[in-house]
Amino acid sequence: MEVKAKVKYVRLSPSKVRSAVGIIKGRQVDEAIEILNFMEKRSAKEVGKVLKSALSNAKNNFDLKAESLYVKEAVVGKGPSYKRVKPRARGRADLIKRRTSHISVTLESR
Repeated sequence: MEVKAKVKYVRLSPSKVRSAVGIIKGRQVDEAIEILNFMEKRSAKEVGKVLKSALSNAKNNFDLKAESLYVKEAVVGKGPSYKRVKPRARGRADLIKRRTSHISVTLESR
């Protein structure tokens, strides 16, 4: 049985979030949560929220236990970019893109 959770429009770039997501793929849910708790990256906190949400979905909607679940798939997609302007020398302006991410986690029971 597959259980999914998503979060959209996270104000972190996808490349930064992928570093946290790559570590938890294929691991038991309890082990993945512990790893994310001790990571010192801001992206680990966001991925942890999605993982806990998927775990809650499994417990409440399907009566599955955390011991039997593992992270089948964890995907980070590109969201829309917020465009900001930064003033530069001689009256010019540079465009700055504030990137966002869509994080999706899929759990499966063994």
